[in-house]
Amino acid sequence: MSGMRPPGVTSPYVPRLLDRPTEVPLDADADLRALDEAKIFSAPDDPCAWPAWRAQLGRWRDEARVRVGYDGTRYDRAGPTPFVLGLAPLWDRTLYDHAAGRFTVDAYLEAAEADFGGFDAVLLWHGYPVVGIDERPQLDFFRDLPDLSAVCGAFASAGLQVYLPYAPWSDGDDADAAMNVAALVARVGADGVFLDTLREGSEALRRALDAVGAGLVMGGESRVPLARIHDHHLSWGQWFADSDVPGVVRAKWFERRHMVHHTRRWHRSHLAELHSAWLNGSGIVVWQNVFGARMAWSERDASLLRSMRAVHGAYAAHLTAEDWTPLADHHGGDQRIYASRWRNGDETLWTIVNRGDAFDGAWIVTDERPWATWTELTTGRTLVPLAAGPGRVALGGRLEAGGIAAVVASRPPRTVRVDTARVAAVRGRVRPRDVPRSTYLGAGRRPAPAVSIATVPPGLVAHDGHAGDLEVRYRVRECGLYFETPFVDVWKPAPGERLHTWATIVRRVAVPPFAIAEREVTNAAYARFLSVTGYAPLRADRFLAHWRGGRPAVHALDAPVVNVDLADARAYAAWAGLRLPTEDEWQLSGAAGMLRRGRPEVWNLTESEHDDGWTCFCILKGGAAMPATASPWQFDRGLQDHDVSAKLIELAGGLARSPSIGFRCAVGLADGT
Repeated sequence: MSGMRPPGVTSPYVPRLLDRPTEVPLDADADLRALDEAKIFSAPDDPCAWPAWRAQLGRWRDEARVRVGYDGTRYDRAGPTPFVLGLAPLWDRTLYDHAAGRFTVDAYLEAAEADFGGFDAVLLWHGYPVVGIDERPQLDFFRDLPDLSAVCGAFASAGLQVYLPYAPWSDGDDADAAMNVAALVARVGADGVFLDTLREGSEALRRALDAVGAGLVMGGESRVPLARIHDHHLSWGQWFADSDVPGVVRAKWFERRHMVHHTRRWHRSHLAELHSAWLNGSGIVVWQNVFGARMAWSERDASLLRSMRAVHGAYAAHLTAEDWTPLADHHGGDQRIYASRWRNGDETLWTIVNRGDAFDGAWIVTDERPWATWTELTTGRTLVPLAAGPGRVALGGRLEAGGIAAVVASRPPRTVRVDTARVAAVRGRVRPRDVPRSTYLGAGRRPAPAVSIATVPPGLVAHDGHAGDLEVRYRVRECGLYFETPFVDVWKPAPGERLHTWATIVRRVAVPPFAIAEREVTNAAYARFLSVTGYAPLRADRFLAHWRGGRPAVHALDAPVVNVDLADARAYAAWAGLRLPTEDEWQLSGAAGMLRRGRPEVWNLTESEHDDGWTCFCILKGGAAMPATASPWQFDRGLQDHDVSAKLIELAGGLARSPSIGFRCAVGLADGT
C-alpha cells in the first residue's frame, strides 16, 4: 500500500504494520489460516486477479466457519442494522443545555439530520477525560444522572439504538464489574455496550447482558477476534488501513450482519473510511467532539454521508445479504472506479466509489437484468444503459473525484424505495452551522467579570500584575488544553510517547493589578452564604448529598468547600463582591508564594472558562492531595506546581462537582491601589 512507513521507521502519521491490509494468497492450495485475524483483506492491483482473489475469500470464509464452529443465531435477535453511529458526549452543547441544566435530544437529532442525514445509533459518552478526578468509579458518571433513562428513551422513540461505553482499564473486568454494567444497561434501557480499548468483552459480561435481555449488543474496539464474531454484533474499525484497490473488511465478510464502524478520530479527511464503508456495506462513526477536542467534518465528507443515508435506510437488507460480490462488474478502463454488487431476491444493488479524478463515462458493465429499470439512488436519476457488447450494458455518468454512487436494478413497475425528492433535498442542504476546521488559543474565552475595588479586603493579598510571557505546562491528553487539536491527521498517538507526555506552551499575557485570597473558601464561609442567600444550585443532586442541614457532611468547617461547580463558585464570589481568579492570576500568585492551601488540598477552579460551541471547560490549578492512579488515562492527581494547568470539562448534570475541587476568590485593583 502506498504511503506506508518503511521498515524500522516509526511515525504516528502512517499506519502501523498491524494496521496494514493483509495480502490474500492466490495459490489454490495455500493455507489461509493466516487471514483469521486480518483487519482488511487487501485487493490485487490487477483486475485479472480479482476472480481468483474472490474465490480465495470464499474458501477462507467456508473453512473459517467450520474451524470455529460458527453459529450466527444471535444476529437473528439483534435490532435494526445501525450504519451510522454518532458519538455523543453527554456534555456536548448540542445535547445538553448547561444554562438550563437539561438535555436537548431533539436539538441533537435536528443537527445530526441537517449535517449528516441522521444517525442510526448513538454512543453516549460519560466522564472520560474527567474520570479519575476523584474516587468515583466510571459507572457513577452514568448512575448519578437521574434523567439518563429519559435521554435513552428519547433516542429510542426517534428510532435510534443507544450504547453505553465501558472501560475495563478503569474499573476492572471481573464478574462483579460485568454485573454492574449489565444492571446499568437494564436500568436506562440501553441497547448494548461498547468496550473501550478492548477488542472483545469477557464471557462474564456476555452472560450478564444475556441475563438482562436477548439481543443486547456487545461491541469491541478495533479487530474483533474470529471466535467472538458470533456474540459481538458490532466493532469499531479504528486504525484500519485499506489497500490502493479497495479491499474487504474481514469481520463483515465473515458475517454479513456484523457491523464494523469505521473511524479515524484525528483525521481531517474521512474519505478513506467512507469509501471502504460504502463498498463493504459497513458503518461510520461520526465523532466530532473527541473528548473535548474539536474535529469537525468537512462539508465534502458530510455531504457524502448524507448521500449514503437514504440508501442505508431503504436497502439495509441488500447491504447485509449473503450474496455480495466485491470489485464486481469493473468497466475495464484505467479510471479508479470500483463497485460492490449486492443481490437480495430478484433485485440487485451496486455501491460505487471513485478513487481517482472526476470522470464522465461507464462505472460498471454488467450482463444482468436486461429488463431492468436502472436508478442512481443518491441523486434519484434514472440511468439510460448503453450497449457494451452482446447481452451487456454499461451504466454511468459523471462522478466527481472522491464521489460515490448507488445503482439499483428494479423490475418494472417496482417502485424504488428511496424517497428521491428527499435525497435531492438532503444532498443540496447547506449545514446551518459554519463549523471552522480549527480554532486558536484562547478562542471562546469568557472574560473575567469587571469587578474591581480600591482597597484590598482582609484575607486577600495584592499583586502588581504582569505583562509579558507566561509559561504553562500541561499533560498532553486527547482533549488538549485549550482549543488546540492535539493530534491532527495522526494515525494513532502512542501512549507514553506522545499521548501522556508533558508539554509546555508560552503565552503572551497582560494581567492588570489584582488581589487574590490567600486561602480557599471554606465550608463555614460557604454555609453562611447558603444561609443568607438561600442559593439553590442547578442540578444540585451531588452538591446536596454532601450537605446536611446547611452544614458539610464531610471535612471540617475550616476545610475548603468542595462539590461546587463553576456556577456555584461564581454565585458565592458575586455575593462577596469578588470574582474567581483567572488562571494567569492564580499562576502568578503561586509563583510569588502568596497562596496557602487548605487541608485536604484540592484543585482550584478559575474564571478561565472556554467555550467552542460544543464543549465548555475551565482551567484548574494547584492539584489535589489524592493517591496516584494506576492508569495514565485518568485525571492527574497529586499536588501540582503553580505553572501546571489542567482542563476540566463541564460535564452534564452537575457531574463536574467533585470532592477534590474547590475555589478561592480574587478581585481587580483600581489604579493607584
